Amino acid sequence: MSKQMSEAETAVVTEGAQCLSDNVCFALYTAANALVRAYRPLLQECDLTYPQYLAMQALWLKDNASLTDLSQATRLDLGTLTPIVKRLEAKGLVVRHVDSRDERKKVIQVTQAGEALKQEALALKQQLLEKVSVSDIELEQLRQVCLTLTHELNQK
Repeated sequence: MSKQMSEAETAVVTEGAQCLSDNVCFALYTAANALVRAYRPLLQECDLTYPQYLAMQALWLKDNASLTDLSQATRLDLGTLTPIVKRLEAKGLVVRHVDSRDERKKVIQVTQAGEALKQEALALKQQLLEKVSVSDIELEQLRQVCLTLTHELNQK
């Protein structure tokens, strides 16, 4: 992401927004909401909410994760994540057990049922991509800009 703005970009920023959609924060907010709304009916087929889907994705990438590891991977705080994991456990998708290296810690492990759900749930991304006319290159650029923005705004 370039740190220097062109004269035209500077003019837009300094003149201020004429409507809400002129604001990057509004565009990101509405796009995120639209994405979650689009996922909702697809995830209902898997009996998952969007936050549960994020947790499962993180666990499919790194099984036997501690709650802290899962929190860092999903960017969800522990207070939000704990009930999500409990619901996933109640659905039989994960189990929590004592870490063999540290008895004070619990790790979360994907069950066979959770593993069986993996291919079905991960295929949802393709279903969503079929609804939009954004190229793979544009999606990757958007992902990179969002990650950069998140990283820079989270710097202490």
